Amino acid sequence: MRPLVQQDLNAVFAEYGTVKQVKMPTDRETGRKRGFAFVEMGNDAEEAKAIDELEGAELMGRTLKVNKARPHENRGGGNRW
Repeated sequence: MRPLVQQDLNAVFAEYGTVKQVKMPTDRETGRKRGFAFVEMGNDAEEAKAIDELEGAELMGRTLKVNKARPHENRGGGNRW
């Protein structure tokens, strides 16, 4: 099974509207993809439709988990020495 690339996700999500951006974070040490992505859609309605339709769908042998990203919480501890 080949790894998913940004173009794969862009093509799937584009069926539900305008894809503004796809980000696939990588591990800082290994450079390998971390197994999740962020997809920014054109508007809230397109976003909601993509979430509803793609949650639990299969893509290239993988089950998608699709939800709205929440802002990262600041948990402190930023002053690491």
